[in-house]
Amino acid sequence: MSSPDRTIHYGWHIVWAGTFCVFACLGLGRFALGMILPAMGRGLELSYSQMGLIGTMNFVGYLVAVLFCGALAERLGYRLLITMALGLIGSTMILIGQSSSLPLILLLYALCGMGSGAANVPMMGLIAHWFHRSQRGRATGFVVIGSGFAILLSGKLIPFLNELAGEEFGWRLSWQVLGGIILLVALLCLAVLRNSPRDKGLRPYGEKTGPGDPAGAPEESRISTKIIAHLGAIYFLFGYTYVIYATFIVTTLINEHGFSPARAGNFWAVVGLLSLLSGPLFGTLSDHIGRRKTLALVFAIQTTAYLLVAVHPPPALLLLSITCFGLVAWAIPSIMAAMVGDYAGPFKAARIFGLITFIFAIGQIAGPAMAGVLAENSGSFAGSFLMAGLCTIAGMFLALRLKPATS
Repeated sequence: MSSPDRTIHYGWHIVWAGTFCVFACLGLGRFALGMILPAMGRGLELSYSQMGLIGTMNFVGYLVAVLFCGALAERLGYRLLITMALGLIGSTMILIGQSSSLPLILLLYALCGMGSGAANVPMMGLIAHWFHRSQRGRATGFVVIGSGFAILLSGKLIPFLNELAGEEFGWRLSWQVLGGIILLVALLCLAVLRNSPRDKGLRPYGEKTGPGDPAGAPEESRISTKIIAHLGAIYFLFGYTYVIYATFIVTTLINEHGFSPARAGNFWAVVGLLSLLSGPLFGTLSDHIGRRKTLALVFAIQTTAYLLVAVHPPPALLLLSITCFGLVAWAIPSIMAAMVGDYAGPFKAARIFGLITFIFAIGQIAGPAMAGVLAENSGSFAGSFLMAGLCTIAGMFLALRLKPATS
């Protein structure tokens, strides 16, 4: 066993590699869709319902993946599974950029969603192995900000590519460039990630053990079926609501508020910039004041974001809505991942997180589909954002009723 690391614990290398993983599997693989969709919709002459269906198919793939990615992580190892999943995402996105058939695009984006689930869930579970519960909120908070970096990049890069190649071909180039970046991230994760602190002769970061304690006893599982269901309901409401905003806010700004694609991209980039604070800020806050209170606070801020955009506000309030959404964008995934580790312990964290993520993914499937149908019937996404705001109010009350994990 190596001597204790007096500089940087290798767990923090896992964190920065995990940030790149989330940057690729969720940030580029999913959240860049909102920037690509307006030009793609015009280029392929898609209706709102068809645009919503593209997002839905990604979440269908994600749903399928989370059913088995916990078991696969145990069989293949986190490092190999995450690398393979990122390879799948990058490859399918490159192929989408070459496709004109909607059924083929739906199939490819469903496979992309499978890759997203098979990379994200094991990555969050891996943090539970490398960090003690006293440090998990902060660690997962830094991992989830990868999506913010991706939103920041896509808000600037995709309008540039549209201008470079023309709107008719720019969206195709965007898919292919983003896919190539993801393949590079897959190689980085293969080089850096390790399955356990034992691979480096280390203990989890933050673990305190007395003299003579040879291994540091693993945390015991304390999670019950009732708690899993409660966590699942909270995560469902988050999945159902945030994806409506993430998928359709740029389309709403362009089609309903008259924004140019570049101006809408600047607004979307604000989300990416602010979201860099969301995971570390609220993850660390949850380490100090508790997961339950922090979850309720996050849902309250999300409610503000959704209800503001639902009332067809002036640009200043649209910016406030974007600000609220960005400030808490990745807070809930970081808190939920830390909370599952608290309840279940590191050795069951990936399986349990996969289970509640399955419920979360059902919400992601229903969200854009329902929002697309409502917009198709009303000609506006205002009703969809109102629905999201009512759901996050329910999420706030559910969070307050959650029992904290016992130490």
